[in-house]
Amino acid sequence: MEKIAIIDLGSNTARLVIVNMFADGHYMVVDELKESVRLGQDMDRDGFLKPQRIAETIKTLKMFKRLCDASGVERIIAVGTAAVRRAKNQRSFLDEIQVSCNITIRVLSEEEEALLVYRGVINSMDIPKGLILEIGGGSTKIIYYNRRNVLGYASLPFGAVTLTDLFASDATPQESAAHIEEFFTEQLKKVEWLHDLDPEVQMIGVGGSFRNLFKISRLVKKYPLNIAHNYKLATEDFNAIYDMIKVLDIDRRKKIKGLSPARADIMPAAMAIIKSFVSYSNIETFTISGNGLRDGLMLNQALPITMEKPISDVLGYSLDRLVKYHGCDPKHVEHVLQLSVQLFKQLRVLHKFSRQYLKVLKIAASLHDCGMTMQYYNHAKHSWYTILNSPIYGATHREIVLAAFVARCHNGEDVPLVDWQRYKDIVLEEDLDAVKKLGVLLRIAESLDRSHCGVVTGLNCDVLGDSVIMKTIVTGDAALEICNAESAGMEFKKAFKKNLEIL
Repeated sequence: MEKIAIIDLGSNTARLVIVNMFADGHYMVVDELKESVRLGQDMDRDGFLKPQRIAETIKTLKMFKRLCDASGVERIIAVGTAAVRRAKNQRSFLDEIQVSCNITIRVLSEEEEALLVYRGVINSMDIPKGLILEIGGGSTKIIYYNRRNVLGYASLPFGAVTLTDLFASDATPQESAAHIEEFFTEQLKKVEWLHDLDPEVQMIGVGGSFRNLFKISRLVKKYPLNIAHNYKLATEDFNAIYDMIKVLDIDRRKKIKGLSPARADIMPAAMAIIKSFVSYSNIETFTISGNGLRDGLMLNQALPITMEKPISDVLGYSLDRLVKYHGCDPKHVEHVLQLSVQLFKQLRVLHKFSRQYLKVLKIAASLHDCGMTMQYYNHAKHSWYTILNSPIYGATHREIVLAAFVARCHNGEDVPLVDWQRYKDIVLEEDLDAVKKLGVLLRIAESLDRSHCGVVTGLNCDVLGDSVIMKTIVTGDAALEICNAESAGMEFKKAFKKNLEIL
């Protein structure tokens, strides 16, 4: 394992993430630090980074370097984006960082930056046709892709910081927001390929402003999951938040729950960009991505093949990483997963579930034991909590919630209705019955690998009258496994209205 650091020096924020790189192409963030340095502030006057901003940035980078040294970081990969790219005093700035911080900053081109954002998104979301809007402090990137191929990208030299500065002299915050909308719409008209988008394309929002928007929306809606990645926000709901914020002065904005005080001055500009974009592109709902440029950089290091083509199975890659991170037995996990899938497919005549529920079962089967890292006793409940708070890519919030409850009840306990009610705005009415049935299937699959030896290699299920006959295919003595699986008979009959016999 190698420990590396990624530093993203943006026009508004400097960010550090410390990452454990595993030899098999997986990685996990273990620490992070961020500071609002406002490097791009007042740059548009003459094109120079200002002394105060430079001093603040170097102070921040020294803190980053100290944390890297204390954490045993072996390599630092540092990149600069729009503000550094456009600065007339770029060379002297980078030399000063090298001398004072011993950090080498690589300045990304517009194309490199856009591709890194794209890789961070495409390798963590299951959205086949996407229109990515990434709002930075000094620039805004728009990336259009279809079936994992980039069809077009544009980097507009205006971001939340620069537009805030540009329209700072407007009389009221509301006038400033209106002028930014009008100005940004004119910039969008210059992007020719935006006029001919696939009607099925979905908008994806990337960057700190979108993550902050999630925090505000989550509090407004009392949303139970604290996961920004894959959070869907209707344009109508966004407009309500925007209308509330754009009329307030900065002191009142700082009091809004969920809005970072460090972002309070530039948030109206960021939201004006979003408003302009959704109106121009006729977007009704957009999805927020928690991943972007830094995740693209991490993937470059962990899995270099992603520089040529995206991960084919986003969910599978994500689950493999979590299995490794939580110290689960990978052979047992794989065996339980295979048996769970066999049970799901062979008993489809009973449950009649769609393939989406098979995806839920795969997540639950992969992570059903992840709560063991906390304690063996009540580990199903610990797994439930862990799944609800894990970075599971390629799955919707509803699928994550359902998988968590399947894992929680796979040991024979019923679904706790008090906890279930907390997620009533995410799950559907029919999901409760599905969770109970999938929990029983997972319990049987886990029981059939009770010794972690893989002695039961397969199943043949027959539905005969009021009974289900499960014939096991074995490579040795499976008495322990069969005995353990038969203990799920009561739960099976309750869920499927059939007697269970295992041979």
